[in-house]
Amino acid sequence: MDCQSCQCQHYEARNEIVTDCVKLTYDRLEETQHWLPPTCAYRLLYQGKPLFDWHPLISKNPLSVHENGISIKEWAISETTINLNDLENYIIEELPQ
Repeated sequence: MDCQSCQCQHYEARNEIVTDCVKLTYDRLEETQHWLPPTCAYRLLYQGKPLFDWHPLISKNPLSVHENGISIKEWAISETTINLNDLENYIIEELPQ
């Protein structure tokens, strides 16, 4: 993932590069929704809930998640920039406010 754009750097080849990359489909949401964030569009739609106003499908603005401070853009750290032996030091349990 590109931490600045919050998008997959190699989307078309993601399953070849990361063999356990999860492909979200409607049929798999029952088993995968528990680890998706509560603001995830897949999860919300699966649960019959509306999307937030800042969601690009509603706002028609692909940057609206960043503009509203909802994305991970300002605090995510790539695993390629840290010592993997210290990985547990970077795990968070609550999202920054």
